[in-house]
Amino acid sequence: MFANVVRARVLLGEAGDAGREVAIKIVRHQESMYRAGLKEVQILNKLKQADPDDKKHIVRLERTFEHRGHLCLVFESMSMNLRDVVKRFGKDVGLNIRAVRAYAHQLFLALGLLKKANIMHADIKPDNILVNEQKTLLKLCDLGSASDASENDITPYLVSRFYRAPEIILVLGVPYDPALDIWSIGCTLFELYTGKILFPGRTNNQMLLLMMELKGRFNSKMIKKAKFGDVYFDEMGSFDSVERDRVTNTDVVRKVHISKPTRDMRARLMPPTSVKLKDDENKLLVSFIDLLDKCLALDPARRITPKEALVHPFIRG
Repeated sequence: MFANVVRARVLLGEAGDAGREVAIKIVRHQESMYRAGLKEVQILNKLKQADPDDKKHIVRLERTFEHRGHLCLVFESMSMNLRDVVKRFGKDVGLNIRAVRAYAHQLFLALGLLKKANIMHADIKPDNILVNEQKTLLKLCDLGSASDASENDITPYLVSRFYRAPEIILVLGVPYDPALDIWSIGCTLFELYTGKILFPGRTNNQMLLLMMELKGRFNSKMIKKAKFGDVYFDEMGSFDSVERDRVTNTDVVRKVHISKPTRDMRARLMPPTSVKLKDDENKLLVSFIDLLDKCLALDPARRITPKEALVHPFIRG
């Protein structure tokens, strides 16, 4: 859509630079894309200045140049993204809990920096998280959708669908809050651990239903505040669920009353009772479930912050 990324080698550089591998993001030759690319550069430079020692796990932009009207962004080279890591090392079963914990720690450091700089990434998902060759170090990448928290446009299609927070779908008033990235991280961590997508809705409507099945109903204050509240809920607070009729293959609306969650996060993450976990494994898993629960609070104001997440028992151990 927006750009291609190529692996390249520095041929002529400063001493010690020649032969080094880099990644170059080549932005499409189109005015709106070019402008968006410049905005990404601005955000990446702002984050780099705020993190001079490169400790906060945001991919480093090294420089930019222009080639035949294409804006080109030169980045440090990383090995693969987390979608590929899960495919290769945890297809359908996910990664081990300690790897997830190490990745979670680094992601919350990145989010802490974003929050401090008042920037929202707005497209966090396994595809936009890169790891090094050893798979130990992670960097958040692709800030093409990122924006300053004060100037974002409200659109119900911000963030890739499976990782989209409820306030985006409902359009919960301005401005968006960096808490929407925390939601995406919750979805991402679940996926790293299980190898499965937490909310695989085909539409925004389905996404809301899946969220309520896991987290219970939205409070009426949230629905009242939301620009699209009446698109999804009637005045009695029932949810208008759009479903495909298998026989007629048309969309039908079914009224759904959800009070309590019907799917249980614990049940989805704890092993069957026949599997006995060691005490420390069990403790770790229980604290992981608690962290996910706090990342996935339906109300953005009640979601865990990066700072709180960094001292959460799952991360702190």
